[in-house]
Amino acid sequence: MKPILEKEYFLSANDANAEGILSLTSLTSNIIDIATDHANALGIGNPSMIDMNAGWILSRLTIDLQEAPKVNTNYILRTWIEDFNRHFSVRCFSISSPEGKIYGYCRTIWLVMDAESHKNLGLSHFNLPEDLILGEKAPIPTQQKHIPIVASEEEGSGKFLVATQDPTIYTFKYCDLDFYRHVNTVRYVTLLLNQFTLEEHDDTRVKRIELSFLHEASFGMETLLLRSDSPEDPLLSSFLLMDNKDKKQLLFARMKREPFTK
Repeated sequence: MKPILEKEYFLSANDANAEGILSLTSLTSNIIDIATDHANALGIGNPSMIDMNAGWILSRLTIDLQEAPKVNTNYILRTWIEDFNRHFSVRCFSISSPEGKIYGYCRTIWLVMDAESHKNLGLSHFNLPEDLILGEKAPIPTQQKHIPIVASEEEGSGKFLVATQDPTIYTFKYCDLDFYRHVNTVRYVTLLLNQFTLEEHDDTRVKRIELSFLHEASFGMETLLLRSDSPEDPLLSSFLLMDNKDKKQLLFARMKREPFTK
């Protein structure tokens, strides 16, 4: 067992976006996969919790990219545990070229959830040796507090953001689900990316994305997505996804774009 797991990937056309660089959906999927592989290798993966009827659940995700790998090149993902306490685990990642050029970093926060009660079971049932907890922090800012978004100024009170775009209504379907029968993280990323036009994606790339999960979304749930672009920075967008029936908040997200240079 090693405190760091490293994998090399070939960036095929299937994993690139329309601009010819690593798609955010593919990167998110690979981040989750390598995290799963490392947890399994350390003996703390989902297979070790079958008898508990529990599994790892992603609570927060932050990806910060200074640059993105280009199609038909190789890139390397590395992952390690920054913190492991009785409540949650913080896992970090680096994205680099085979020659060592750093493209960016990712930080995730994970919980162990009971499959039936959907309660956080904590991590006290694991006996992970300290030498497998690297403790190194990914050199990117942590997520700041997310501010609620309302559709209009008349609907809000106190500190809030006002939606600057028309709301999106989306009903989650079968292909949005994962093994636990809740919406897969990649599907949330897809939904957010689809809020921008092709021209916007051609002109800008996502430099940073933050996801903060509040409640699970499930099959057949009709959701309402609000987007608020910052008046100070039009390339900084905040999102709030909620159940359109009872208005329960499901997800806060923030996305920072920057001009795209090919």
